[in-house]
Amino acid sequence: MTEARIDSPPPMAPGALVLGWAGVLPFLAMALAGFLPEWRAQALSAFLAYSVAILSFLGGVRWGRALAAGAGAWQYARAVVPSLWAWVAWCLLPPEPALVALAAGFVLAGAWDARGDALPAPTAFRRLRLGLGLAVVACHALALAARVVGPG
Repeated sequence: MTEARIDSPPPMAPGALVLGWAGVLPFLAMALAGFLPEWRAQALSAFLAYSVAILSFLGGVRWGRALAAGAGAWQYARAVVPSLWAWVAWCLLPPEPALVALAAGFVLAGAWDARGDALPAPTAFRRLRLGLGLAVVACHALALAARVVGPG
C-alpha cells in the first residue's frame, strides 16, 4: 500500500491539462494557416482575436488567485494589465507589431505566474503555465514568420 505524503503537491487535474493544451491548437492552426495565401488575412485576424481573448483570460486567472489569497490592491492591478495590454495591441497597433506586443504580454503574464509569484499556486499549475506560455509565444513567432516570409 502506498501512502501519500502530506507535503506533496497535488497533481494537476487531467481536465486542466487536456483543456489547457487544447487551447494551444487554435494558435497553432491559425499560425500555420497564415502561410496559405487564401487564408492569410483571415488567419491573422482570428489569431489576433484569440490571442487577445486568452491573454485577457490569464488576467482573470490572476484575479481569481488574488481573490482566493486575500491579496492587496497591487495584485488586482496586475490582474487587469493583460487585458489592457491586449486591447492596446489589438486596437492601436498594426498587425506585425501587435503580434510582437501580444507575445510580450504572454511573457510578462508568465513571469508574473512564475515560481517567485507572491500568490499561492500548486507547482503543477506553474509547470503547466510555463509549458503553455512557451508554446503560445512560439505560435506568435510562427504567425509573425507567416507575415514576414509567407506568401504576398
